[in-house]
Amino acid sequence: MRDWLTHRVRATPERTALVDAADGTAWSFADLDEAVEETAASLAGLGVGRDDHVCVLMEARPAFVQLLFAVQRLGAVLVPLNARLAVPELARQVDAADVRLLVCGRETEADAVAAADVPVVSVDDPVSPGDGSGEPPDTDDAAPVARLGTDRAAFEPAEWALDDRLALVFTSGTTGDAKAVSLSMGNVLASAGSSALRLGVLPDDRWLLCLSMYHMGGLSVPLRSARYGTTVVLHRGFDADAVCRAIETDGVTGVSLVPTMLRRLLDAGLEAHSLRFVLLGGAPARAELLERALERGVPVHPTYGMTETASQVATATPEEAATHRGTVGHPLLETDVTVVGSDGEPLPPGESGELVVAGPTVTDGYYDRPAATADAFGEYGFHTGDVGHQDDAGRLWVQNRLDDRIVTGGENVDPGEVVEALRAHPDVREVAVVGLPDDEWGERVAALVVADGDVTASSLRTFCDGRLAGFKRPRTVEFAASLPRTASGTVDRDAVRRQLRRVADV
Repeated sequence: MRDWLTHRVRATPERTALVDAADGTAWSFADLDEAVEETAASLAGLGVGRDDHVCVLMEARPAFVQLLFAVQRLGAVLVPLNARLAVPELARQVDAADVRLLVCGRETEADAVAAADVPVVSVDDPVSPGDGSGEPPDTDDAAPVARLGTDRAAFEPAEWALDDRLALVFTSGTTGDAKAVSLSMGNVLASAGSSALRLGVLPDDRWLLCLSMYHMGGLSVPLRSARYGTTVVLHRGFDADAVCRAIETDGVTGVSLVPTMLRRLLDAGLEAHSLRFVLLGGAPARAELLERALERGVPVHPTYGMTETASQVATATPEEAATHRGTVGHPLLETDVTVVGSDGEPLPPGESGELVVAGPTVTDGYYDRPAATADAFGEYGFHTGDVGHQDDAGRLWVQNRLDDRIVTGGENVDPGEVVEALRAHPDVREVAVVGLPDDEWGERVAALVVADGDVTASSLRTFCDGRLAGFKRPRTVEFAASLPRTASGTVDRDAVRRQLRRVADV
């Protein structure tokens, strides 16, 4: 098969493919295909070809959508990078992904140049243009960034097999050791089909995209919409009032959100209007939030998914969300979820254990990480590290993690990574990091610190600048003479959490 846009434009060329909410500019599938053809020729002019890894460092915007399909058209591999990460974090990911080229925008150009030792090009006019080759300059005075499109080359559109690698999407997982999840054409195709069977697809659907496209929740929207022949309404970032207006006046029928976004929309007066579905994932949703949405008639579909499964694993209907509180519904078609105990054997309904997932949406592993891949898979499939249970009807509840991952605003934070950054401060002796409940973000990062010298919470946060992404920096910091420990001498994380909660609740 060819890239998905090639097939779609043959079927429905005049349908609206993409709307940029920033200025109302709209592209039909024929218009988008023409733009993608030009972008692919520009990438080919920089030497990008089959199986090359192309990084994209930018927030969601039409240029990102064009790059997504242009990379596909060349048979290359998309590597979206989290634009919120600090430069050292980005540098580690660029190095791990064996990147051929990094594409940025004006807002991310400085980080791209600082993080990458590969050619960097921008979809915007660079701050200081390079020589047009995309190669770093020979002198320190010239900038290493060129404008994408300076040179174009002819290319042969790629043919795809289902097991060909489509993307490498990084997950911080729970160890802080970023791993690139290898997703094939077949993984993403199966995910689009199974999601459509659960949510439904109508010819006039308009899916509002306000999630970042470096996460699967955002990246999946333009991919699926090209498959379905429906419209993406792209918002550059999330503004609750703007999203409410779009749902009210632009005929939006679907939107993907994390719980923090839904709460802000409800506070801004969200009404259902034309909405058919609100796909709610990225973090657990509290019961009171779901109740508010359902009382207002907002069709919320709580969902559970992950990068390793190309997005959704299980998704509830609004009816299930109302009658079976806390469920994320049944697994999608062709997705098998097995709940296993500590011995790795399946558990009966109602008993809690680790969730293990199998099916055509599941990755075949982590790029260039054979040991991590081997550890992640077992007899019943991919071990998620999440704890949950199923009822007799097969509905799934997700309870917590086997480890101590923090999920804040839909972003994963590894406590160990934050500990390492804080310990680098010369006056910090010991530190423990946990997640605390937060009405706005679901959880917030909190640190209990044992320090020498004149150290303040503010100075520690400043120290983390450039070392950690903003969402990873601790919002609650408290100091102690020592860390509470268990009888075996390990840090008592429950006691740390209780101590920090007492401080936070004062």
